Amino acid sequence: MDKKTLQLVSQQLPDIRQGQIKAALKLMDEGNTIPFIARYRKEMTGTLDEVQLQAVRDRYQHVTSLLERQETVINRIKEQDKLTPALAKQIREATDLQTVEDLYLPYKQKRQTKAQQARAAGLAPLANWMLTYPDEDLTGAAAKYVNDSVPDAQAALDGAHEILAEAISEMATVRGWLRSYTVNHGQLVTTLKRNGEEKDELGTYKQYYDFTAPVKDLSSYQILAVNRGEKEGVLSVKIAVDTEAVLNYLRFRLIRTSKRNAATDFITAAYTDANKRFLAPAIERELRRQLTDQADEQAIKVFGENLYHLLMRAPIKGKVVMGFDPAYRTGCKLAILDENGKFLTKAVIYPHDPAPAKKRAAAEGEFLQLIEHYGVEMIAIGNGTASRESERFVASALKKISRPVYYVIVNEAGASVYSASEEARDEFPDLHVEQRSAISIGRRLQDPLAELVKIDPQAIGVGQYQHDLPKKELGTALDDVVERAVNRVGVNLNTASYQLLTQISGLNKTIAKNIVHYRDEHGRYTNRTQLKKVPRLGPKSYQQSVGFLRIPAGDNPLDNTDVHPESYDIAAKIMKDTGIAVGELGTTAATKRLAKVKAADYTTDQAGEATVNDIIASLKKPGRDLRDSMPAPLLRHDVMTIEDLKPGMKLQGTVRNVVDFGAFVDIGVKHDGLVHVSKMSKKFVRDPRTVVAVGDIVDVWIDDVDLKRQRIQLTMVAPKKVANG
Repeated sequence: MDKKTLQLVSQQLPDIRQGQIKAALKLMDEGNTIPFIARYRKEMTGTLDEVQLQAVRDRYQHVTSLLERQETVINRIKEQDKLTPALAKQIREATDLQTVEDLYLPYKQKRQTKAQQARAAGLAPLANWMLTYPDEDLTGAAAKYVNDSVPDAQAALDGAHEILAEAISEMATVRGWLRSYTVNHGQLVTTLKRNGEEKDELGTYKQYYDFTAPVKDLSSYQILAVNRGEKEGVLSVKIAVDTEAVLNYLRFRLIRTSKRNAATDFITAAYTDANKRFLAPAIERELRRQLTDQADEQAIKVFGENLYHLLMRAPIKGKVVMGFDPAYRTGCKLAILDENGKFLTKAVIYPHDPAPAKKRAAAEGEFLQLIEHYGVEMIAIGNGTASRESERFVASALKKISRPVYYVIVNEAGASVYSASEEARDEFPDLHVEQRSAISIGRRLQDPLAELVKIDPQAIGVGQYQHDLPKKELGTALDDVVERAVNRVGVNLNTASYQLLTQISGLNKTIAKNIVHYRDEHGRYTNRTQLKKVPRLGPKSYQQSVGFLRIPAGDNPLDNTDVHPESYDIAAKIMKDTGIAVGELGTTAATKRLAKVKAADYTTDQAGEATVNDIIASLKKPGRDLRDSMPAPLLRHDVMTIEDLKPGMKLQGTVRNVVDFGAFVDIGVKHDGLVHVSKMSKKFVRDPRTVVAVGDIVDVWIDDVDLKRQRIQLTMVAPKKVANG
């Protein structure tokens, strides 16, 4: 990597040293994955984590694209014999694509314009003469340019006007100033479009019917909401600036004389027209696009953070679960899963209208019989159609069982997508789509990570305006999140699906399927070295993946840790020196001895203190699951309706989604309530994600209930009478 590239990447990542960037890019170039580098090459990168490494990768790609575009532009201008050393220097010194495009604009091939026609007619000298501010009769001078293409003097003056207006609009300095001025002083103005009408009665865009805000202060959710309202034909949107201030700048920039004459008036008319026809519309389009790009980037970041927390929710281990997929006419599909997620049986019950009365009467008995026969301990109810009616049915039925059985409302977004997929058909070829969906809902409660990786992340729905976001960028960002989550947790080599294995560092779909096929043919894996026998899993894939693959109760306890086999010698030496037998790992006695170990005593040329500290941490807790420290699902046994809610009422809820302006919380009624960012704390909160995350269990109080619009406003700040006891 050349010095210029490294310097540009470093400028865009001020919190990361150049040496770290260089080392990270070198490791990536050698075929190492980001999870592997983050976990097992900490000393080389100065302990950069996955997010930082992804930023290095992304900025490097961005800078490479910039440099390639610079050379393309230089070559195209050179082909026109118009490249000067000064222009080439300007282009190569540009640090962003917009500046490069501004410099290229006057030379860019475009459709025939009036200015080009005027130049072809020989009117460029007349336009240039105007810039000398001649104190002469313009019409008389223009008459000299009359020819077959220019019928009279007025046509010559019109052509010179077009040449000047276009030239002014293509001046990089002018565009740069106007862009900066509009960003800092412009106002986004939205109004209800004439004959604009919303598709629903909730008034989604009502706050934007007469809305004005500084461009620099706009939030991403406002930009995305306005864009959608405009797209749906409800809103008219424009960016307004002080035109007088812009024209004053153009006069200062272009009029180089204090005297006023016909020529200065001519130039004034040209730059006024240039601003109206070319500059202002172009800068507005450009800024709208830039604002959208920034809003998209923020929304993708929010989606990624929400997805990560959703994937990292604590699994429900060792429980028999019923997956409950609600429906009306076609009946509720039930699936019983054992403690390990193995499908046991299915059923369909009809507890809701418009099912026949006889079927509705039989539904509760069938439901309770399944629970008792299979020892069901938890019920996962999908949150789709008929969810709340099903919740009431379940809550009522559970009161007739003497032992504790709880239910959880599970986000079923994407379950139908997976259930109809080829992978689901392969796993359950004899089941209908709805029955597979019930299995997916149940497994989401048992192990969210293992089940959700089977679904396109974009279908999970934990963001804002996700259907308006660029699919490629969103897909890449969410894939990174899934990869990070899976590799941080690690997977059980003997139970993982091929979909889960595909997300492991160094593995692809083919190798993942081969790992599962080998397991099916030869029985469970007993040690990590058996992976070397898997077809297509070569030395590089083995190196990149093996540390993230766990084997509980295998031949070597280290195979159930995230210690990489390349560091087994170090782990063995630590255990020997501390007198810890293999079978003692994880015990209180072993943990106490390991607490006294100094990492510096075991470093090598390949493993520094950071790596050794990781080894010690792994030896303390073999088989550890990072998710065990995450919030567990909120278990329920009774149900409320929105009509039951009263201001000041205290409830517990689960954070379902976090957006720029607050968080949506499931409090057990049909609609999630909103905690606005201003109601999250007594202190000022700029970013809701610093307070809550998807999956958190939070205490909230009812702030307001709008029954007509079915909206619930919540607060996380206790009302004074509650706070004072």
